[in-house]
Amino acid sequence: MFLTVAGDKKEYEEGITVSKLIELEKVETPQYVTVSINEEFIGNDTFDTTVLKDGDNVEFLYFMGGGAF
Repeated sequence: MFLTVAGDKKEYEEGITVSKLIELEKVETPQYVTVSINEEFIGNDTFDTTVLKDGDNVEFLYFMGGGAF
């Protein structure tokens, strides 16, 4: 099946979970990543059970605070 991950179309095995995708993509600090699938955010407590489907668009996002004047 094909997924678009961070803007790149790639082929993966059927039945891959978000957790497995994070592992395969070698996402840095996965404990802090936020994932959206087809522009909908999913909870990190569902990474192990959320199965991706052919054609899904997946983005890995990090929310960072900071900044000072």
